[in-house]
Amino acid sequence: MFQPVETRRTFEGAVEQITERIAQGELREGDRLPSERDLAALMQISRPTLREAIRVLADAGVVAVAPGPGGGMRVVSEFVPRDLIQRGSRMRLSEIPGVLEARRLVEPRVAQLAAARASEEDLARLEDLLAQQRALVARGRFSSEEDRFLQLDTRFHLAIARASGNTTVSSLMRTILGRLEIARDMALHVPLVPDWTLDVHQRTVEAIAAGDLEAVDRVMDEHLAQLERTWERETGRTLLRRTPEFLLPLRRDGDPV
Repeated sequence: MFQPVETRRTFEGAVEQITERIAQGELREGDRLPSERDLAALMQISRPTLREAIRVLADAGVVAVAPGPGGGMRVVSEFVPRDLIQRGSRMRLSEIPGVLEARRLVEPRVAQLAAARASEEDLARLEDLLAQQRALVARGRFSSEEDRFLQLDTRFHLAIARASGNTTVSSLMRTILGRLEIARDMALHVPLVPDWTLDVHQRTVEAIAAGDLEAVDRVMDEHLAQLERTWERETGRTLLRRTPEFLLPLRRDGDPV
């Protein structure tokens, strides 16, 4: 779950790794972090550096440190403040088209793989995340809880990747979705339309549950196009270049579709 942190950004890298695991739902409220000694060893950083990272997380209300030998560090909130997600980012504005293009190339096929392999548990997880988004909207306080809605959106897409049953695919999508969160905050200021998001998520779950690969492709195209059109509108630049033939799906006769 945790990796060595680069020397040039030890403190920020530690904060970034922990917040990413929480934002993407891999660490839940009430989960204990490894001991200070073990976590510092996993990240290959000094214990004072780790303590500084934990202090920032505690000040943000994300983790808590209990005193005493049996206390340890616990996650106390599943939702990470936006400024904490942005804190360690090194992504440049010029990299955003690459993030969106990578997502376009990867995620529709990941969703189709999920449609072929998703278990009942996977489908239940998707329905649960969708229900949590509906509950936020139903409470009538959506404008004050947009960050939570967006983090649930990220978890929804990561849950699709996990339903593929391929850990390498899940790791790849975790990287893309993490960079997508930063891209949203940097430049993709899309007014959220919760009803549309709920509808497209519901249709995504239905297509995956039915194993309908064509329906999955259509709904994923609609979903991904939203941010792509926003980028093109705000920058005046065409985002996606013509897809090379070797990346197009093949017909049964072996020719590109």
